Amino acid sequence: MGDAEKGLFSVIEKLKGKTEQELRIVLLGLDNAGKTTLLKTLASEDVNTITPTQGFNIKSVTTNGMKLNVWDIGGQRNIRTFWKKYLENTDLLELSELIDEENLKGVPILIFANKQDLATASPASEIAEGLNLHTYRDHEWQIQACSALTGEGVQDGMNWFCNSIVNKKK
Repeated sequence: MGDAEKGLFSVIEKLKGKTEQELRIVLLGLDNAGKTTLLKTLASEDVNTITPTQGFNIKSVTTNGMKLNVWDIGGQRNIRTFWKKYLENTDLLELSELIDEENLKGVPILIFANKQDLATASPASEIAEGLNLHTYRDHEWQIQACSALTGEGVQDGMNWFCNSIVNKKK
């Protein structure tokens, strides 16, 4: 579906009175993990010129009838100490190191196994095993193989997230 069709579709939904659910997502990861590329892919923006994030980027993206306010927070070591300040009212967590934070209890975890377009990329199953995702009993989780550069797998991860939020609200 093209951008014009998506725009028209969202206008029609609003005219029909369908209200959009608004969620906050925090993208965390190590420096050069592809967070900004992922954000730009979600926003249907050009990914050919990406520079390291100094601080954070914020974009609003509409998908599956939900408005996602996505915070892309820089991954440099000197910024990581500030990550916890961005977590209040977060609806999606993308970094397992913060799993025990009290204000994130029950928040679904989506881990993008990015850069799958590279021959050196570890398979998603290997990453899941290395992160011991099977031990997370208090969080619904998903690991999604993707390439933020090509967009492959990105929408699959977002669909899982939106479905998990809808099911959680039931």
